[in-house]
Amino acid sequence: MKRYPRVRFRKKLRELKEEVEEMGQMALKAQKDAFKILIQFDKETLKKVNESAKKIDEMNFFLERKCMGIIASEQPVAKDLRFIEACIKVGSHLNRMANLAVNITEVAKEIKGHELPERTLEDLTHMSNIVQMMVSKGLYAFLDQNMNMARELRQDDDNVDDLFDQTLNNITKIMFKDKDSISYMIYLLFVARFLERTADRAVSIGDRTIFMITCEKP
Repeated sequence: MKRYPRVRFRKKLRELKEEVEEMGQMALKAQKDAFKILIQFDKETLKKVNESAKKIDEMNFFLERKCMGIIASEQPVAKDLRFIEACIKVGSHLNRMANLAVNITEVAKEIKGHELPERTLEDLTHMSNIVQMMVSKGLYAFLDQNMNMARELRQDDDNVDDLFDQTLNNITKIMFKDKDSISYMIYLLFVARFLERTADRAVSIGDRTIFMITCEKP
């Protein structure tokens, strides 16, 4: 009986972990689907992305409330406390990632029907693939408490930043050559920016993971 409160506490921590994983998988799928819509517009998929974002927002609210409840009732310390606090932060980052996916679908609605430059789409696709990998890596670095994986995210982010600069240069050149393209090419800059911001969120999850494990700022 003396051990029971501790068993119950561990169960609550496992449940937090499971909820973060579910949110992460939903955010990752939303990112993938949003970029698919950009390439080939589909109303049903767009609706699913929006529904996922709303669901993640709701889950994030209840996750934070549950974390605060555990802190108040169980009074955790040291690594357990850092894990609970990290769940709140990671949930917030995943929620923002889902919102950025919705932003991409909004762009898709604006540019559907336009013929987009192949080179720009290639760069954005490459960028999107790296970002999706980073979201997955950040999530599982946190869930598995894998510091090596968490540290890799900064190098991945450098690659995304390079692609962002490359995309910016290419789009700017196209807009200078063809003034009529400005009305829709500017939206592709927004997409590049949304992807770059998503990558930053993945890095933040990695940094939070390192802090959770070491109690030191990366």
